[in-house]
Amino acid sequence: MKQPPPSALDPLERSPSALEQAAPPAAKDAGRAPRRRSRAIWWVLFALAGAGAYFLYPRLNIKTSGSAAAPAAAPKGGRGPLVTPVDAAKARKGDIGVYFNGLGSVTPIYTVTVKSRVDGELMNIRYKEGDIVHQGELLVEIDPRPYQVQLEQAEGQMARDQANLANARTDLARYETLLTQNAIPEQQLATQRALVTQDEGAVKVDQGQIDAAKLNLVYCSITAPITGRIGLRLVDPGNIVHASDANGLLVITQIQPISVIFTIAEDQLQAVLKRFNAGQRLPVDAYDRAMTRKITQGTLTTIDNQIDPSTATLKLRATFENKDMALFPNQFVNARLLVEEKHGVTLVPTAGVQRNSQTTYVYLVKPDSSVTVRNVVVGAAEGSDSEVVSGLAPGDVIVMTGVDKLQEGSKVRAHLEGDKTQKGS
Repeated sequence: MKQPPPSALDPLERSPSALEQAAPPAAKDAGRAPRRRSRAIWWVLFALAGAGAYFLYPRLNIKTSGSAAAPAAAPKGGRGPLVTPVDAAKARKGDIGVYFNGLGSVTPIYTVTVKSRVDGELMNIRYKEGDIVHQGELLVEIDPRPYQVQLEQAEGQMARDQANLANARTDLARYETLLTQNAIPEQQLATQRALVTQDEGAVKVDQGQIDAAKLNLVYCSITAPITGRIGLRLVDPGNIVHASDANGLLVITQIQPISVIFTIAEDQLQAVLKRFNAGQRLPVDAYDRAMTRKITQGTLTTIDNQIDPSTATLKLRATFENKDMALFPNQFVNARLLVEEKHGVTLVPTAGVQRNSQTTYVYLVKPDSSVTVRNVVVGAAEGSDSEVVSGLAPGDVIVMTGVDKLQEGSKVRAHLEGDKTQKGS
Protein backbone atom coordinates (compact mmCIF):
# COMPACT_ATOMS: atom_id res chain seq x y z
CA MET A 1 0.00 0.00 0.00
CA LYS A 2 1.35 3.30 -0.97
CA GLN A 3 2.18 5.70 1.95
CA PRO A 4 0.86 9.21 1.81
CA PRO A 5 3.30 12.01 1.59
CA PRO A 6 4.59 13.52 4.87
CA SER A 7 2.50 16.57 4.35
CA ALA A 8 -0.64 14.43 4.36
CA LEU A 9 0.07 12.80 7.77
CA ASP A 10 -1.71 13.92 10.89
CA PRO A 11 0.25 16.57 12.79
CA LEU A 12 0.15 14.48 15.95
CA GLU A 13 1.77 11.56 14.15
CA ARG A 14 4.62 13.57 12.86
CA SER A 15 8.06 13.01 14.47
CA PRO A 16 9.56 15.64 16.72
CA SER A 17 12.21 16.38 14.21
CA ALA A 18 9.62 16.90 11.60
CA LEU A 19 7.64 19.18 13.87
CA GLU A 20 10.70 21.19 14.71
CA GLN A 21 11.59 21.43 11.08
CA ALA A 22 8.04 22.38 10.20
CA ALA A 23 7.71 24.95 13.00
CA PRO A 24 8.60 28.49 12.28
CA PRO A 25 11.59 30.14 14.16
CA ALA A 26 9.29 32.11 16.48
CA ALA A 27 7.59 28.93 17.63
CA LYS A 28 10.97 27.33 18.35
CA ASP A 29 12.02 30.20 20.62
CA ALA A 30 8.70 30.05 22.45
CA GLY A 31 9.32 26.40 23.23
CA ARG A 32 12.79 26.93 24.54
CA ALA A 33 11.76 29.73 27.03
CA PRO A 34 9.88 27.47 29.50
CA ARG A 35 12.79 25.05 29.57
CA ARG A 36 15.22 27.86 30.32
CA ARG A 37 13.03 29.15 33.18
CA SER A 38 12.76 25.67 34.68
CA ARG A 39 16.50 25.23 34.54
CA ALA A 40 17.01 28.63 36.26
CA ILE A 41 14.55 27.68 38.99
CA TRP A 42 16.43 24.44 39.57
CA TRP A 43 19.74 26.31 39.83
CA VAL A 44 18.24 28.74 42.38
CA LEU A 45 16.86 25.86 44.46
CA PHE A 46 20.22 24.10 44.30
CA ALA A 47 22.02 27.26 45.49
CA LEU A 48 19.57 27.72 48.38
CA ALA A 49 20.03 24.10 49.41
CA GLY A 50 23.79 24.52 49.37
CA ALA A 51 23.64 27.69 51.51
CA GLY A 52 21.31 26.00 54.00
CA ALA A 53 23.66 23.07 54.30
CA TYR A 54 26.60 25.44 54.81
CA PHE A 55 24.93 27.21 57.76
CA LEU A 56 23.26 24.16 59.32
CA TYR A 57 26.23 21.81 59.18
CA PRO A 58 28.21 23.37 62.09
CA ARG A 59 25.16 23.18 64.37
CA LEU A 60 24.44 19.64 63.41
CA ASN A 61 28.10 18.83 63.97
CA ILE A 62 28.02 20.39 67.47
CA LYS A 63 24.92 18.43 68.43
CA THR A 64 26.44 15.26 67.04
CA SER A 65 29.76 15.78 68.84
CA GLY A 66 27.95 16.69 72.09
CA SER A 67 25.77 13.60 71.93
CA ALA A 68 28.82 11.52 71.13
CA ALA A 69 30.84 13.02 74.01
CA ALA A 70 28.13 12.38 76.58
CA PRO A 71 28.44 8.59 76.49
CA ALA A 72 32.23 8.94 76.56
CA ALA A 73 32.06 10.85 79.89
CA ALA A 74 29.76 8.30 81.43
CA PRO A 75 31.22 5.51 83.52
CA LYS A 76 32.37 2.30 81.88
CA GLY A 77 29.61 0.07 80.68
CA GLY A 78 27.26 3.08 80.13
CA ARG A 79 25.75 2.76 83.61
CA GLY A 80 25.63 5.27 86.50
CA PRO A 81 25.39 9.08 86.63
CA LEU A 82 27.89 11.51 85.14
CA VAL A 83 30.79 12.34 87.49
CA THR A 84 31.95 15.99 87.36
CA PRO A 85 35.51 16.86 88.41
CA VAL A 86 35.60 19.89 90.74
CA ASP A 87 38.03 21.69 93.04
CA ALA A 88 37.02 21.62 96.67
CA ALA A 89 38.16 22.88 100.05
CA LYS A 90 37.53 21.97 103.66
CA ALA A 91 35.98 24.30 106.19
CA ARG A 92 38.38 24.89 109.04
CA LYS A 93 38.55 26.58 112.40
CA GLY A 94 40.63 29.73 112.66
CA ASP A 95 40.83 33.44 113.46
CA ILE A 96 39.53 36.35 111.41
CA GLY A 97 39.39 40.11 111.84
CA VAL A 98 36.40 42.43 111.47
CA TYR A 99 37.47 45.39 109.33
CA PHE A 100 35.81 48.66 108.39
CA ASN A 101 37.02 50.01 105.06
CA GLY A 102 37.13 53.66 104.14
CA LEU A 103 38.53 55.97 101.49
CA GLY A 104 41.30 58.18 102.79
CA SER A 105 43.92 60.75 101.95
CA VAL A 106 47.42 61.11 103.38
CA THR A 107 47.43 64.33 105.42
CA PRO A 108 50.51 65.75 107.17
CA ILE A 109 50.08 66.40 110.88
CA TYR A 110 51.91 69.73 110.46
CA THR A 111 52.41 71.85 107.36
CA VAL A 112 54.13 75.24 107.71
CA THR A 113 54.45 78.02 105.16
CA VAL A 114 57.57 79.91 106.21
CA LYS A 115 57.31 83.69 105.75
CA SER A 116 59.60 86.58 106.51
CA ARG A 117 58.80 88.64 109.61
CA VAL A 118 60.99 91.55 108.51
CA ASP A 119 61.53 93.51 105.33
CA GLY A 120 64.80 93.22 103.48
CA GLU A 121 66.84 91.63 100.74
CA LEU A 122 67.01 87.84 100.61
CA MET A 123 70.73 87.31 100.91
CA ASN A 124 71.32 83.58 101.20
CA ILE A 125 69.47 80.24 101.00
CA ARG A 126 70.98 77.38 102.97
CA TYR A 127 68.75 74.51 101.87
CA LYS A 128 68.06 72.45 98.78
CA GLU A 129 64.63 71.72 97.45
CA GLY A 130 63.33 68.44 98.80
CA ASP A 131 65.72 68.34 101.77
CA ILE A 132 64.67 66.89 105.11
CA VAL A 133 65.37 69.65 107.63
CA HIS A 134 65.23 69.54 111.39
CA GLN A 135 63.68 72.00 113.77
CA GLY A 136 65.99 74.99 114.42
CA GLU A 137 68.11 74.46 111.31
CA LEU A 138 69.09 77.67 109.47
CA LEU A 139 67.27 77.99 106.16
CA VAL A 140 67.28 81.59 104.91
CA GLU A 141 69.28 84.76 105.66
CA ILE A 142 67.94 88.28 105.13
CA ASP A 143 70.16 91.37 105.05
CA PRO A 144 70.62 92.24 108.76
CA ARG A 145 72.45 95.58 108.37
CA PRO A 146 69.43 97.89 108.63
CA TYR A 147 68.41 96.26 111.88
CA GLN A 148 71.96 96.38 113.20
CA VAL A 149 71.87 100.14 112.70
CA GLN A 150 68.54 100.35 114.52
CA LEU A 151 70.04 98.41 117.40
CA GLU A 152 72.97 100.83 117.68
CA GLN A 153 70.63 103.82 117.63
CA ALA A 154 68.47 102.33 120.36
CA GLU A 155 71.52 101.57 122.49
CA GLY A 156 72.76 105.20 122.11
CA GLN A 157 69.37 106.56 123.07
CA MET A 158 69.32 104.35 126.11
CA ALA A 159 72.76 105.49 127.21
CA ARG A 160 71.61 109.12 127.08
CA ASP A 161 68.42 108.41 128.99
CA GLN A 162 70.28 106.40 131.60
CA ALA A 163 72.57 109.39 132.19
CA ASN A 164 69.58 111.68 132.60
CA LEU A 165 68.06 109.22 135.02
CA ALA A 166 71.22 109.08 137.10
CA ASN A 167 71.36 112.88 137.30
CA ALA A 168 67.71 113.07 138.27
CA ARG A 169 68.20 110.57 141.06
CA THR A 170 71.18 112.55 142.39
CA ASP A 171 69.11 115.72 142.45
CA LEU A 172 66.31 113.87 144.17
CA ALA A 173 68.61 112.76 146.95
CA ARG A 174 69.88 116.35 147.39
CA TYR A 175 66.36 117.77 147.50
CA GLU A 176 65.31 115.25 150.11
CA THR A 177 68.18 116.48 152.32
CA LEU A 178 67.34 120.14 151.74
CA LEU A 179 63.71 119.52 152.56
CA THR A 180 64.62 118.22 156.00
CA GLN A 181 66.43 121.53 156.53
CA ASN A 182 63.44 123.50 155.24
CA ALA A 183 65.71 124.90 152.53
CA ILE A 184 63.37 124.12 149.61
CA PRO A 185 59.63 123.88 149.26
CA GLU A 186 58.01 120.44 149.26
CA GLN A 187 56.65 121.04 145.76
CA GLN A 188 60.14 121.10 144.33
CA LEU A 189 60.88 117.71 145.83
CA ALA A 190 57.68 116.23 144.35
CA THR A 191 58.58 117.60 140.90
CA GLN A 192 62.01 116.00 141.11
CA ARG A 193 60.52 112.65 142.03
CA ALA A 194 58.27 112.84 138.97
CA LEU A 195 61.28 113.64 136.80
CA VAL A 196 63.08 110.56 138.09
CA THR A 197 60.06 108.39 137.29
CA GLN A 198 59.88 109.94 133.82
CA ASP A 199 63.52 109.16 133.12
CA GLU A 200 63.02 105.59 134.32
CA GLY A 201 60.19 105.24 131.80
CA ALA A 202 62.40 106.59 129.02
CA VAL A 203 65.06 104.03 129.87
CA LYS A 204 62.46 101.23 129.66
CA VAL A 205 61.32 102.49 126.24
CA ASP A 206 64.91 102.47 125.09
CA GLN A 207 65.31 98.94 126.36
CA GLY A 208 62.23 97.88 124.38
CA GLN A 209 63.65 99.41 121.24
CA ILE A 210 66.88 97.57 121.80
CA ASP A 211 65.02 94.29 122.27
CA ALA A 212 62.98 94.94 119.10
CA ALA A 213 66.12 95.59 117.11
CA LYS A 214 67.72 92.44 118.44
CA LEU A 215 64.56 90.47 117.60
CA ASN A 216 64.62 91.80 114.05
CA LEU A 217 68.20 90.64 113.79
CA VAL A 218 67.05 87.20 114.89
CA TYR A 219 64.28 87.29 112.29
CA CYS A 220 66.88 87.95 109.62
CA SER A 221 68.04 84.38 110.11
CA ILE A 222 65.03 82.14 109.42
CA THR A 223 65.19 78.66 110.93
CA ALA A 224 63.01 75.58 110.44
CA PRO A 225 60.01 75.69 112.81
CA ILE A 226 59.37 71.93 112.46
CA THR A 227 61.13 68.85 111.20
CA GLY A 228 59.99 67.90 107.73
CA ARG A 229 60.58 68.02 104.01
CA ILE A 230 61.01 71.29 102.14
CA GLY A 231 59.10 71.78 98.93
CA LEU A 232 60.01 73.83 95.89
CA ARG A 233 61.61 77.24 96.46
CA LEU A 234 59.15 80.11 96.18
CA VAL A 235 61.54 83.09 96.30
CA ASP A 236 65.03 83.38 94.84
CA PRO A 237 67.98 85.17 96.45
CA GLY A 238 68.27 88.88 95.62
CA ASN A 239 64.56 89.58 95.92
CA ILE A 240 63.20 92.06 98.45
CA VAL A 241 60.84 90.31 100.82
CA HIS A 242 58.29 91.91 103.13
CA ALA A 243 56.54 90.81 106.25
CA SER A 244 53.24 91.63 104.52
CA ASP A 245 53.85 89.33 101.52
CA ALA A 246 50.95 86.95 100.90
CA ASN A 247 53.17 84.15 99.64
CA GLY A 248 55.79 82.55 101.80
CA LEU A 249 59.41 81.76 101.17
CA LEU A 250 59.06 77.98 101.41
CA VAL A 251 56.77 75.23 102.69
CA ILE A 252 57.78 72.52 105.16
CA THR A 253 55.66 69.38 105.48
CA GLN A 254 56.06 66.89 108.28
CA ILE A 255 56.63 63.43 106.86
CA GLN A 256 57.48 61.37 109.94
CA PRO A 257 55.05 60.72 111.48
CA ILE A 258 52.21 61.32 109.04
CA SER A 259 48.49 60.72 109.17
CA VAL A 260 45.67 59.41 107.01
CA ILE A 261 42.21 60.94 107.27
CA PHE A 262 39.51 58.50 106.14
CA THR A 263 35.77 58.08 106.53
CA ILE A 264 33.51 55.37 107.88
CA ALA A 265 29.75 54.99 107.68
CA GLU A 266 27.56 56.43 110.40
CA ASP A 267 26.27 52.95 111.25
CA GLN A 268 29.80 51.79 112.08
CA LEU A 269 30.52 54.59 114.54
CA GLN A 270 29.23 52.95 117.72
CA ALA A 271 31.41 49.87 117.30
CA VAL A 272 34.48 52.08 116.88
CA LEU A 273 33.60 54.44 119.74
CA LYS A 274 33.04 51.57 122.14
CA ARG A 275 36.57 50.30 121.73
CA PHE A 276 38.28 53.67 121.20
CA ASN A 277 36.82 55.16 124.38
CA ALA A 278 37.85 52.02 126.27
CA GLY A 279 41.48 52.83 125.45
CA GLN A 280 42.06 50.13 122.85
CA ARG A 281 44.68 50.78 120.17
CA LEU A 282 42.85 50.03 116.95
CA PRO A 283 45.21 49.12 114.06
CA VAL A 284 44.70 50.76 110.68
CA ASP A 285 46.21 49.36 107.47
CA ALA A 286 46.84 51.63 104.49
CA TYR A 287 46.39 50.01 101.07
CA ASP A 288 47.04 51.34 97.59
CA ARG A 289 44.38 52.63 95.23
CA ALA A 290 43.67 49.15 93.80
CA MET A 291 43.35 47.64 97.29
CA THR A 292 45.92 45.00 96.36
CA ARG A 293 49.10 46.10 98.16
CA LYS A 294 49.45 46.93 101.84
CA ILE A 295 51.59 50.04 102.21
CA THR A 296 52.03 50.33 105.97
CA GLN A 297 50.25 50.01 109.29
CA GLY A 298 49.38 52.61 111.92
CA THR A 299 46.90 53.24 114.72
CA LEU A 300 43.70 55.22 115.10
CA THR A 301 44.43 58.46 116.99
CA THR A 302 41.51 60.86 116.48
CA ILE A 303 37.78 60.76 115.79
CA ASP A 304 36.09 63.86 114.41
CA ASN A 305 33.46 65.61 116.53
CA GLN A 306 30.59 65.59 114.05
CA ILE A 307 29.02 63.50 111.29
CA ASP A 308 28.75 64.91 107.80
CA PRO A 309 24.97 64.96 107.19
CA SER A 310 25.36 65.12 103.41
CA THR A 311 27.21 61.79 103.24
CA ALA A 312 26.32 60.19 106.62
CA THR A 313 30.02 59.56 107.22
CA LEU A 314 32.51 60.46 109.95
CA LYS A 315 36.16 61.40 109.57
CA LEU A 316 38.88 59.53 111.46
CA ARG A 317 42.60 60.18 111.68
CA ALA A 318 45.16 57.38 111.82
CA THR A 319 48.84 58.06 112.50
CA PHE A 320 51.69 56.20 110.78
CA GLU A 321 55.39 56.27 111.63
CA ASN A 322 56.20 56.26 107.91
CA LYS A 323 59.82 55.30 108.47
CA ASP A 324 60.22 54.18 104.87
CA MET A 325 58.38 57.28 103.60
CA ALA A 326 55.93 55.09 101.69
CA LEU A 327 53.11 57.55 102.38
CA PHE A 328 53.22 60.90 100.60
CA PRO A 329 51.10 63.98 101.39
CA ASN A 330 47.75 64.09 99.57
CA GLN A 331 48.20 60.50 98.36
CA PHE A 332 44.95 58.55 97.93
CA VAL A 333 44.78 55.36 100.00
CA ASN A 334 42.28 52.79 101.20
CA ALA A 335 42.18 52.48 104.98
CA ARG A 336 41.19 49.26 106.79
CA LEU A 337 40.33 49.71 110.45
CA LEU A 338 40.53 46.53 112.54
CA VAL A 339 37.62 46.74 114.98
CA GLU A 340 37.46 43.18 116.32
CA GLU A 341 39.37 39.92 116.02
CA LYS A 342 37.35 36.71 116.20
CA HIS A 343 38.98 33.49 117.37
CA GLY A 344 38.00 29.87 116.74
CA VAL A 345 35.38 30.50 114.06
CA THR A 346 34.53 28.41 111.00
CA LEU A 347 36.34 29.65 107.90
CA VAL A 348 35.89 28.75 104.23
CA PRO A 349 37.40 30.17 101.04
CA THR A 350 35.35 33.09 99.78
CA ALA A 351 35.38 31.56 96.27
CA GLY A 352 33.21 28.69 97.50
CA VAL A 353 30.39 30.93 98.75
CA GLN A 354 27.61 31.37 96.18
CA ARG A 355 24.92 34.05 96.22
CA ASN A 356 21.64 34.71 94.55
CA SER A 357 18.88 37.24 95.11
CA GLN A 358 17.36 35.21 97.97
CA THR A 359 20.13 33.53 99.92
CA THR A 360 23.78 32.65 100.35
CA TYR A 361 24.71 29.00 99.88
CA VAL A 362 27.47 26.50 99.19
CA TYR A 363 27.66 23.16 97.41
CA LEU A 364 28.44 20.65 100.15
CA VAL A 365 30.14 17.40 99.13
CA LYS A 366 28.53 14.48 100.98
CA PRO A 367 30.34 11.23 101.90
CA ASP A 368 28.83 9.46 98.86
CA SER A 369 30.52 12.03 96.56
CA SER A 370 27.24 13.72 95.72
CA VAL A 371 26.59 17.41 96.34
CA THR A 372 23.78 19.18 98.10
CA VAL A 373 22.91 22.84 98.33
CA ARG A 374 23.47 24.12 101.87
CA ASN A 375 22.29 27.57 102.93
CA VAL A 376 24.84 29.42 105.08
CA VAL A 377 25.09 32.68 107.00
CA VAL A 378 28.34 34.55 106.25
CA GLY A 379 29.99 36.92 108.71
CA ALA A 380 33.30 38.74 108.40
CA ALA A 381 35.56 38.43 105.37
CA GLU A 382 39.31 38.93 105.28
CA GLY A 383 41.49 38.30 102.27
CA SER A 384 40.44 35.03 100.62
CA ASP A 385 38.60 33.68 103.69
CA SER A 386 35.07 34.20 104.92
CA GLU A 387 33.52 33.41 108.28
CA VAL A 388 30.52 31.06 108.24
CA VAL A 389 28.28 31.84 111.20
CA SER A 390 25.91 28.92 110.61
CA GLY A 391 25.36 26.15 108.08
CA LEU A 392 28.79 24.50 108.10
CA ALA A 393 31.14 22.86 110.57
CA PRO A 394 34.93 22.48 110.45
CA GLY A 395 35.84 19.56 108.21
CA ASP A 396 32.93 19.95 105.78
CA VAL A 397 33.98 19.89 102.13
CA ILE A 398 32.57 22.51 99.77
CA VAL A 399 32.94 22.97 96.02
CA MET A 400 35.01 25.95 94.91
CA THR A 401 35.14 25.68 91.11
CA GLY A 402 32.83 23.98 88.64
CA VAL A 403 29.57 24.92 90.39
CA ASP A 404 28.00 25.98 87.09
CA LYS A 405 27.82 22.29 86.09
CA LEU A 406 26.22 21.10 89.33
CA GLN A 407 22.75 20.66 90.68
CA GLU A 408 21.23 18.95 93.66
CA GLY A 409 22.51 15.35 93.87
CA SER A 410 25.20 15.65 91.19
CA LYS A 411 28.10 13.25 91.50
CA VAL A 412 31.51 14.87 91.72
CA ARG A 413 35.15 13.94 91.85
CA ALA A 414 36.47 16.50 94.34
CA HIS A 415 40.10 17.53 94.25
CA LEU A 416 41.18 18.99 97.57
CA GLU A 417 44.01 21.50 97.45
CA GLY A 418 47.15 19.94 98.89
CA ASP A 419 45.73 16.39 98.81
CA LYS A 420 47.11 13.79 96.40
CA THR A 421 43.92 11.74 96.58
CA GLN A 422 40.67 12.67 94.95
CA LYS A 423 37.42 12.18 96.76
CA GLY A 424 34.89 10.32 94.62
CA SER A 425 37.44 8.91 92.14
